[in-house]
Amino acid sequence: MNLTIPSGAEKIIKTLNDAGYEAYVVGGCVRDALLGKNPADWDITTSAEPMIVKSLFRRTVDTGLQHGTVTVLMDHDSYEVTTYRVDGLYEDGRHPKQVSFTPDLREDLKRRDFTINAMAYHPTEGLVDAFEGQEDLKRKIIRAVGNATERFSEDALRMMRAIRFSAQLDFAIEEETLTAIRALSGNLAKVSAERIQVELCKCLGSDHPEKFRLFYETGLTKIFLPEFDVCMETPQNNPHHAYSVGEHILKAVEGIRSDGTLRLAMLLHDIAKPLTKTTDEKGIDHFWGHQEKGAQMAVEILRRLHFDNETIRRVKALVEHHDALIVPEPKPMRRAIHKIGEDFFPDLFDVAQADLLAQSMYQREEKLALNEGRRKVYKEIMDARDCVSLKTLAVNGGDLIKAGCRPGKGIGQILQTMLADVLEEPSHNDKTYLLAQYGTMIAEYAGEEQ
Repeated sequence: MNLTIPSGAEKIIKTLNDAGYEAYVVGGCVRDALLGKNPADWDITTSAEPMIVKSLFRRTVDTGLQHGTVTVLMDHDSYEVTTYRVDGLYEDGRHPKQVSFTPDLREDLKRRDFTINAMAYHPTEGLVDAFEGQEDLKRKIIRAVGNATERFSEDALRMMRAIRFSAQLDFAIEEETLTAIRALSGNLAKVSAERIQVELCKCLGSDHPEKFRLFYETGLTKIFLPEFDVCMETPQNNPHHAYSVGEHILKAVEGIRSDGTLRLAMLLHDIAKPLTKTTDEKGIDHFWGHQEKGAQMAVEILRRLHFDNETIRRVKALVEHHDALIVPEPKPMRRAIHKIGEDFFPDLFDVAQADLLAQSMYQREEKLALNEGRRKVYKEIMDARDCVSLKTLAVNGGDLIKAGCRPGKGIGQILQTMLADVLEEPSHNDKTYLLAQYGTMIAEYAGEEQ
């Protein structure tokens, strides 16, 4: 079997070979190449120790010498070159206390997480596959190298990685591997929030975000998102719903396009329903205020998982307004765009549609038609370039100062009054009209201390 590898990787391998050392491309790049995908990175493993690697190449970066890794710069690309190694004890369930170098490629491959990631390739020698990784690729199986319990005891993050790879590749997880995840799921508490966030996002951003269910079924969500577990245990006895809160969430996540913010918004859009659930005298469940409460919880959860502020801001708004009752007419739509924020549209309509399609069939056609009506009115407003915020108001603070207003809070009050007028009637967004129409109000603030 011949794989096409970058010329830079070939040059590095040849240089190491010519100096008397073994070298192979290894890991995920080999897996992806065998699957016919274009690997993002090409990693190289070698029998040469780090200082030897550094001596053989003109441009290098000390990426992680203590773990045997040197980055070699070649042909405008960078390649991580790591010495064959054997990991010592994993005392913290995440990192080996020490590593030792070995001349044996198989020993290096044996320490890796899954069989499909434990293959190496040499341009002339071909594929080295000591753990049937190629066979597992054909069988579409995620299987731990050697003893699954040992692999996950060494590094608890590997449990999330197994499910993430399952989602990205649409592979099943081999039963012994899955059993070990269930048994050791509590160890995920040893892993940093940042690393958990990365695996969560890769799973949600995949073509099969429904595999998120495996996090719940193996007990991992109990560690990083216990709020979801409660959702899975909360039924919705309501004609608008056909599933528990958690099952509805999973279907909504699956139903929205692959965008990180939107997938997070769907994961969290109903997260507060268990806390807001009430049942009326007819036995029908209601969840009054779950939107606002859910927005608060989304912020807390995303901060706990160390998401950036912009992601938190966007998810919070989408959760808070995911089923906003906007009348599909120009005036209420303009007011809604101004209130919610124009940068959240048209994502909000996509969120609403995914939510609706994850509900029961009750009034589905009417609800979808209403959402499409809102989308149509929104497009008309955008096409007409109607003013929906102070950014596009024909009058600004400078204009009011020129008209005689002193700087201060009065300027803001006048601008908001003008904007309210323009939201009702877009044709009023004219500087001459607005300054004349609100001349009396401007005069009240002219020359006064504010």
